[in-house]
Amino acid sequence: MSKLTLTQAINAGLRRALEDDPKVLLLGEDIGTLGGVFRVTDGLMKDFGSHRVIDTPLAESGIIGTAVGLAYRGFRPVCEIQFDGFIYPGFDQIVSQVAKMHVRTQGKVRMPLTIRVPFGGGIGSPEHHSESPEAYFIHTSGLRVVSPSNPQDAYTMLRQAIACDDPVLYFEPKRRYHAKGDVDLDADLAAAPALDSARVATAGTDVTLVAYGAMLKTALDAASAAAAEGTSIDVIDLRSLSPIDYGPLMDSVRRTGRLVIAHEASQTLGLGAEIAATITERCFNYLEAAPVRVTGFDVPYPPSKLEKHHLPDLDRILDGVDRALGRPNSQTGLED
Repeated sequence: MSKLTLTQAINAGLRRALEDDPKVLLLGEDIGTLGGVFRVTDGLMKDFGSHRVIDTPLAESGIIGTAVGLAYRGFRPVCEIQFDGFIYPGFDQIVSQVAKMHVRTQGKVRMPLTIRVPFGGGIGSPEHHSESPEAYFIHTSGLRVVSPSNPQDAYTMLRQAIACDDPVLYFEPKRRYHAKGDVDLDADLAAAPALDSARVATAGTDVTLVAYGAMLKTALDAASAAAAEGTSIDVIDLRSLSPIDYGPLMDSVRRTGRLVIAHEASQTLGLGAEIAATITERCFNYLEAAPVRVTGFDVPYPPSKLEKHHLPDLDRILDGVDRALGRPNSQTGLED
């Protein structure tokens, strides 16, 4: 085992993919000489050359368009979108070309393309640097969308994404870039959890709490705080946002009868709405209360000095747990 930050784990995953397959190429703004704005690709151009770690112009549509051509010719390109809010110039390429190519050609053309996207807030960035655009891509058929929450998953899931013949949006929780954890760099991908699988992060009996990416740490903190007050929370790390592995979620809700979903993105038509609707359809007879969503607000992402009020924190998640349990609201003293 190696003790790595999430950033270092991603770097190690990219390095391993470059070593294992000469068809793997990296493309992105400032990923070569600089090593990326977050230093995720640090040292890779030096070791693999500028023909495999390619500094691109500041043009996201050009990055994605070039990657489509490379994937079409049998390469496995890995694109870095420097910040989440910069992905929109490449949105048309992703949803109109990347997502549809396999179906349009009746399987004759595959798109083994991985798009890395640092996403979410909490780092005090300026405007357009703290978006949570995952719902746009989850809505788009033909794309896989994943988000690791810890260094081991960051390493393993990235290797799986690059090896996958489907296009994968790989959302990196930038707020957790410096979080450390044990990473098995020799992990066998065949024995690792599947790319599209969820996992139980901590077991509980009273409430099911679903989160992903950076929110997983907050959910675990909430579970610890709740345990001190006698409430047992089953925390599910979603890992794959599309497709969703509903098996562990349904198993959990059938035990607890209550569901809370937490994510940074806005509430309206967010991933939490889809999970709440699906669990209600599939587990209606087991639910003791309506599912509860704890999310960002339906506003453009606020200035950095206000983001702590926008991001779901431990107290907001615990309030959501209280609502699911039918307890008096901590703000009003009344039952919701």
